[in-house]
Amino acid sequence: MAFKFEELKVWQISLLLSDEIDAATKYFPKTELFSLTTQIKKAADSVNLNIAEGCMGQSKAEFSRFLTYSVRSGLEVVSCLFMARNRNYMPIERFNYFYNEYEQLCKMINALKNSLK
Repeated sequence: MAFKFEELKVWQISLLLSDEIDAATKYFPKTELFSLTTQIKKAADSVNLNIAEGCMGQSKAEFSRFLTYSVRSGLEVVSCLFMARNRNYMPIERFNYFYNEYEQLCKMINALKNSLK
């Protein structure tokens, strides 16, 4: 592996979840294409991108800052999931799957962040 972030479990999981969110949004109505669909996809991608960007930083403090951004993006995904559920764009089983996965991912990212201290 050429880049340090590729070895991180949180990065690997966030990459997988980002792809799964992308696939799930294919079932959202076309009227949401430039709103909720775009928002949830960007937030899911941002979790992954912030881990990668921060990992290549110059200090632990900088990496920690990017991990904070990553968790915040994860929380944004969860909020979008609630909107999708409430608008009946996503079955409750799918919502529960993503909710649980992002809950675990955010905990893992926070644990990684705490290990940097």
